[in-house]
Amino acid sequence: MLPARTVVLTALAMVAFAGNSLLCRAALRETDLDPASFTVMRLASGALMLWLVVRFKSAGRSGGGSWPSALALFAYAAGFSFAYVSLPAATGALLLFGAVQATMIGHGLASGERFDGVQVIGLVLALGGLVGLLLPGLSAPPIVGSLLMLAAGVAWGIYSLRGRGAGDPTRVTAGNFLRAAPIAILVSLALAGRASFDPAGAALAVASGALASGVGYAIWYTALPALKATQAATVQLSVPVLAALGGILLLGEPITLRLALASVAILGGISLVLVERGRSSEQRLGADVGRRGG
Repeated sequence: MLPARTVVLTALAMVAFAGNSLLCRAALRETDLDPASFTVMRLASGALMLWLVVRFKSAGRSGGGSWPSALALFAYAAGFSFAYVSLPAATGALLLFGAVQATMIGHGLASGERFDGVQVIGLVLALGGLVGLLLPGLSAPPIVGSLLMLAAGVAWGIYSLRGRGAGDPTRVTAGNFLRAAPIAILVSLALAGRASFDPAGAALAVASGALASGVGYAIWYTALPALKATQAATVQLSVPVLAALGGILLLGEPITLRLALASVAILGGISLVLVERGRSSEQRLGADVGRRGG
């Protein structure tokens, strides 16, 4: 049974992560702010908030980020912003999550990890749901936005893989945000001819960076030590669902039958892979402890 504090922190973090999709979609649909400017403001405000968190919470711990990880973070943030020019919040969150998990699962397979029958079924189910979502048709999401979000998911997956064992997660994330912000500024300057400022859009971008990203990551990394790896992975299945609910309630977005079926297939398939992976890891650990007489 998880402590109540861990449950509350985890729930807040998932709401924050879903909030990124809603804030970005609202800024780019309801205001005149351009996606490049949104990316700059999100990364800059996130960097400032994480720097403040590190300054007051993580003094003396190791880790400070790296330029390769910052490039991956920028690729994620930029793809995310430009994709939400055309994608609904729910579709974008589902594509992003699917691509992140596919990248990390693919890395595991490439590293020699082997799947059992249940995991193979889960992987096929998830990939089938993704293909079904993107097949041409009246309810298919825009292809350019979909490809941009898939690329953003791959970039976030790479960023997550690079962050394993890199030191204190909050310090590492803060360092990467600080490095990614000037990259975003350079790209925004290159696209200055297409820039458009909007105060309401800017406020949403800052909320996305400072609150949904900065505070959200700080809360998540506080809750994470109390969660098993499988719990941490599977609880993130709630993010696309929360984004979908927020899109319906706050942005008036419809949920199509195609999206509903694809969501069940993708999230259900990934959950089979993650849960079975967790069981296999626990069995290997138990066998190892038994061999050592512990």
